Amino acid sequence: MSDLSVRDNAPEHRFELLVDGDVGALATYRTRDTVVTILHTETAPEMRGRGLAGELARQTLDQIRARGGRVVPACPFFAKYIGEHPEYRDLVAR
Repeated sequence: MSDLSVRDNAPEHRFELLVDGDVGALATYRTRDTVVTILHTETAPEMRGRGLAGELARQTLDQIRARGGRVVPACPFFAKYIGEHPEYRDLVAR
């Protein structure tokens, strides 16, 4: 199993899922106060079909929760992910 971890690359405004040290998927965002708006998600073409975007979403949402933040899932993938994972619905900013 690959080593999968998400880092917040704040200067680039994106969360990056690292797969054995390489960026396998990313989610771009913007922030306002404690609200993180997820704008777009993409997976490296050679790494598609491995569930990386879902892992990116899970770890990103966990990091936002740990910071006491809220999320606006403007990205359709994140909106669908939250819809399918009710444990994250409390993070959605109203």
